Amino acid sequence: MAATNSLKEIQTTCCYCGAGCQLLFTVDPAANKILDVHPVQGRTNDDKACLKGWYGWDYLNDPQIITKRIREPMIRKHGKQSPLEVVSWDEAIKFVADNLTKIKQKWGPDSILGAGSARGPGNEPNYLMQKFIRACIGTNNIDHCARICHAASVAGSMQTIGEGAMSLSIPEIEDAEVIFNIGYNASASHPIVSRRIVRAKEKGCFIICADPRITETARIADLHLQLKGGTNIALTNAMANVIVNEGLQDVEFMKAHTKDFDAFWEIVKDYTPEYSAKITGLKPDDIRLAARKYASSKHSVILWGMGVTQFSQGVEVVKSCCSLGMLTGNFGHYACGTGPVRGQNNVQGTCDMGVLPNVYPGYQSVTDPKMQEKFEKAWGAKLSNKVGLALTRVPERVVHEKDPAKQIHGYYIFGEDPAQSDPDLEELRETLDKIDFVVCQDIFWNKTTLHADAILPGTAWGEHDGVYTSSDRGFQRIRKVVEPVGNIKDDWEIISLVSTAMGYPMKYNNTEEIWNEMIDLSPKFTGATYEKIARQGSVQWPCWDKGPQDKGTMYLHEGGKFATPDGIGIFKTSPYHDPTEVENKDFPLTLCTVREVGHYSVRTMTGNCRMLRNLEDEPGWLEINPADATVLGISHKDIVRISSKRGKVLTRANVTERVKKGAVYMTYQWWIGACNELTISSLDPSSSTPEYKYCACKVEKIGDQKWAWEEVGRQYADLRTQMHINKELSA
Repeated sequence: MAATNSLKEIQTTCCYCGAGCQLLFTVDPAANKILDVHPVQGRTNDDKACLKGWYGWDYLNDPQIITKRIREPMIRKHGKQSPLEVVSWDEAIKFVADNLTKIKQKWGPDSILGAGSARGPGNEPNYLMQKFIRACIGTNNIDHCARICHAASVAGSMQTIGEGAMSLSIPEIEDAEVIFNIGYNASASHPIVSRRIVRAKEKGCFIICADPRITETARIADLHLQLKGGTNIALTNAMANVIVNEGLQDVEFMKAHTKDFDAFWEIVKDYTPEYSAKITGLKPDDIRLAARKYASSKHSVILWGMGVTQFSQGVEVVKSCCSLGMLTGNFGHYACGTGPVRGQNNVQGTCDMGVLPNVYPGYQSVTDPKMQEKFEKAWGAKLSNKVGLALTRVPERVVHEKDPAKQIHGYYIFGEDPAQSDPDLEELRETLDKIDFVVCQDIFWNKTTLHADAILPGTAWGEHDGVYTSSDRGFQRIRKVVEPVGNIKDDWEIISLVSTAMGYPMKYNNTEEIWNEMIDLSPKFTGATYEKIARQGSVQWPCWDKGPQDKGTMYLHEGGKFATPDGIGIFKTSPYHDPTEVENKDFPLTLCTVREVGHYSVRTMTGNCRMLRNLEDEPGWLEINPADATVLGISHKDIVRISSKRGKVLTRANVTERVKKGAVYMTYQWWIGACNELTISSLDPSSSTPEYKYCACKVEKIGDQKWAWEEVGRQYADLRTQMHINKELSA
């Protein structure tokens, strides 16, 4: 941090994706105003930034484009039908503590669930959130949005190679000789990671892109495998089949470092390229070429995103991808391995902090008696040894569970918006309304706050200090850029106050105290002190020692030693099965959700940035093939109606050759064109991740386009009123 006259320059980590780019802000402290921002050198970004990095801070000014900052604590004093009223912090904290205590006393600790935040707050408040739920409430019912994106990556990788994070670093990608990119659109999800893929291409890397759409990566790929949606495992099994049948496997690596190949082969042997071609719609020779190229190098990398994980077979595909790496010896050295590239800025970190129902911070199991004893001693509380509830299963425990003793009665939602981000939103809204007591701790009004019994306003990114974890396991500092405006508090302080009011005192002076407590309990993170993070700029875990000699770990599984209990990797895969809901006569098209490059998550942040809003706004887009559009009489940019068994919405048609006939795609950030009104709540049985990437739908032409555009405008105006905005929307 440097001072120039009265101005300050403050470096921090971007809040918009797992790339962890470094930004330098110029601030006028007297005016509490940001004057300039530009990217600077960071381990992952090489002084580059994307649209969101350049322009994504404007929401701190509260321009009230789509929603409004929450500036005061509010409660419903007289039940769910009464209005929210502004109250003092003392009254709000007491109200929350009293209601949660009553629920705990009447229905038990497991009747309460907490949701952490993978977005702005950082690691320290999330550590406290899971500590509060476990030590104060007494349950492992703690989860966050990893459940709806990369939980399958964690589960599948843990079962095969023992570690759920990226095994390589983002900079290593550009030195790969072969990249197998499956279900991952880097240019929209992580533009700075996409630059690494482009650099790899420039250096001669052979790029294989498996994606039903012609994405930017597909456009530069040497081989685009435009497979049918939902058939990933038929492709990866076929690649393994070719590698083994043609003798391309690394036999020595397999003998020394892996086990259970025979059980793996018992499944894979049936997935010949000809057999898999019938499932995937690919050419057998293209499958063979992909397998041969991947197996041809010891610097082969597999990158995947939610096009792999958001399926009912997501965990199985992750296992299959990890097995491909083991089959070819592509683990344990530079520029190889597996890359589940985590989406949101701190989804890796929120997992690291133990905001999951099965692990404490540092991925220490809640069912391990030694771990339970360690945390009980450290926290001075009796802890549960029962794995908690995944947040995607809340409707099962509210709407579909008839026994009140087994229901969820209290839901503390910290920095998330399930009423926008979860599948089957009609059912989710019913769920929120049936829960006895809902707390929302957030920075903006959103669709979930409309169902809250208490609202606690926290600070936003740019208004507090802390640590994020990048997608490749890199701890990096975030720093306060401006002072918060209004009667709001740091998230860690709010959680501490509620916990203390419930009889479990928490007292900290700053985020470093919280961080030090966490790293002392988490061996993988112990060496990552604030001082070391500041000195190095980034510390990648594992980092076992606080001394300067342990600088962290660039890549995992060095020398072929995996993170499993015995250090041996385990081959696993499964047969292919159809997605849960396939196209039919009434709903003849398939719907898949995707990302929007200029917007982020539920759009409370980027939707309130003027530059980003001017680039793209409501009601979003539906990508549809020209052949399907012609049959339906739809023209480019028409407002259309799309529906499924669960609901219907209006959006704009984007008629494009980039998508295959029979399939349509919607970005999930939009509030009017909200695709999660349509998505199915079918879950992967292992990870409880919803099948966002496949359900049956139909698209209908709207003859009266003037009415359609007026209806979109009416919905937009109504939505902004719900979000407490009174000012007119500027052009």
